[in-house]
Order: sequence, then structure tokens, then C-alpha cells
Amino acid sequence: MPNKSQQLTAALKARIHILDGAMGTMIQKYKLEEEDYRGERFANWHVLVKGNNDLLSLTQPQIIEQIHREYLAAGADIIETNTFNATTISMEDYEMASLSREINLESAKLARKVCDEFEAQDPTKPRYVAGVLGPTSKTCSISPDVNDPGFRNVTFDALVEAYIESTLALIEGGADLILIETIFDTLNSKAAAFAVEEAFEQAGVTLPVMISGTITDASGRTLSGQTTEAFYNSIRHIKPISIGLNCALGPDLLRQYVEELSRVCETFVSVHPNAGLPNEFGEYDLEAGEMAKEIIDWAESGFINIVGGCCGTTPEHINAMYQGTKNVAPRQLPELEVRMRLAGLEACNLN
Repeated sequence: MPNKSQQLTAALKARIHILDGAMGTMIQKYKLEEEDYRGERFANWHVLVKGNNDLLSLTQPQIIEQIHREYLAAGADIIETNTFNATTISMEDYEMASLSREINLESAKLARKVCDEFEAQDPTKPRYVAGVLGPTSKTCSISPDVNDPGFRNVTFDALVEAYIESTLALIEGGADLILIETIFDTLNSKAAAFAVEEAFEQAGVTLPVMISGTITDASGRTLSGQTTEAFYNSIRHIKPISIGLNCALGPDLLRQYVEELSRVCETFVSVHPNAGLPNEFGEYDLEAGEMAKEIIDWAESGFINIVGGCCGTTPEHINAMYQGTKNVAPRQLPELEVRMRLAGLEACNLN
């Protein structure tokens, strides 16, 4: 009997798979206050923790479970763990780095529990837990000090150490795959990918890896300056199960970069855009039906294998995507000419 990795690879060739939507957007609907984030366990914590959504896997697990359930009921095949900021590096913002491992472990267990519930109800539709590794709150390629371009507030080795800890906990908690997402700095993603391989070796398992970068604005580049194809060339050696784009832009502005990625990518393509651009109040206005029209266009154009939502998306958005794409064939993997594919800020392909 095939394992889940083999199962997922075969399934992605057969149909478009649905990733879940925004965790933060759903949490905001609960209008949680400081004491809700703290719970009993952290009632006397010495710094404010409101906004630490990952902590809710420990203090409000029933809320995280319910959000997972709503996305699965909407049609999602893949559920992301509530661990976007759960590395030691990002958790240091709340002086909670020591909780990083526990948060990753418990978040994976919550997602695993709910996915298993839904899969038991319908064994014909496997549900997958994607253990999420976010970009962290620091960048390895760019100085945070405009007066000191050579300064870095994090090292490659520090990123690797943090990502190894998180990955091992996600594996232990029951993740089926690892999702390195919202990558704005390719060097951060290289650290994450290296750490994931180290964690696999330590744990004695190998899971599929998804990588998703972020085009930060209409320039078509990541924050560290790479074009879509340059980003792809920089991380293709990792041989992930999918490479994709997410966040920053809505589907209308992201379309040309999805098309470009589909053209150059030898593996499956994933996309989870925002529900448009934020308005003056920081809210997202693109409704489910409007967003689904864009996604259906991508699907019918043969651009995607996995699609979901980032900031501003809800189960309603995910269900509209599911309904709109369930009868559309997935993108077929292209046979590309063998070339030496290099990258700086731009791609350089030599034959």
C-alpha cells in the first residue's frame, strides 16, 4: 500500500488539490483579547502576547480545531498547521522561544486530529497535514539598518537551528508534508530547506516538501530582489513536491507570475493568494465568488496543481475555489529542455 507521500504525488496528477485559507483572518473573527491569548497557563506572563496566534494552539486549542474543521468542510485537502511564527526566532518577539517546540508539536497534533476525523468519515478523500515553516521575522540577505548595509540581525546557522527544531516537532506531531511558505528572502528558504533535510535525517523519515515564495509588489520580485524564475532556479535543486507563490498580492496582480512559474517549473505548482489588496482599514474586500473566477481562469489555463487562500480568505473562499475547480484537469508537468539553470536577481539558463 502506498504511503501518504506516494499517494499525494499520484493524486496531484489526477486532480487539483485545495489548500486551506487564512488562519489569522479566521482568528480575528473571534475578537480575542489579551486574557484570551494568555489563558490560565500564561496569565502572569511578563510581556503582552495578544497577536501571538501560534500560542493559541496551547491556550485556545478548541478555536484552532474549529477553524481547521471549517476549512475541511469547505473542501480543503491540505490543512496548514498553526505555526507560521512558531520558530524560536519569531517567538522571541514575545520572549517565548522556549515554547517553540511545544507549539509546533501541539499545532501538528491538532491538525492531525481533525484531518483524521474527516478522513474517517470519507476514506476516499485523504486529508493531509502541512507542517508550516514561516519566513521568520528576520531576513538573512538584507540589513535592517540602512546606515550599515553589511549588518545582519540573523545568521544562516541560527535560522537552520530554529528550523530543525520546528521541523522535528512537526514530524512528531503527525505532519504529512512540510510547507516552507511566504518566502521573501531566498536565503531564508535555503536555510529552511537545509534544516528540513537535516531534520529528516535525524528523524529517519522523509516527507514531501512544498516551497512557496512571495512576490512583494508589482515589480514582480521577492523582497530580496529575485524574479519568479530566478527564485525557482535558486531552490529547484531541493526537489520539492511543489513550488508556488502566496501572499502580498491578490489573484489579479499575481496571475502573470503564476503563469511564468507554470512555464518554468518542472514539478507541481501551488498558489494561495490574498483576497485582493488590503483597504485603508487593512481589511480584504475580494469576495469569494470574485476570487473564484480568477482561480478558475488559472485552472482552465493549466497553471495550477494546488490552490488555496492567504490573507483575507475564509472557508467561503475555499469552498468557491473547490466548487469551481473540482471538474477542471490539473496542470500537466512539462518536459523542459535540459539546461544549466542559474540565478542572481535574474535567471540565467545556459544550454
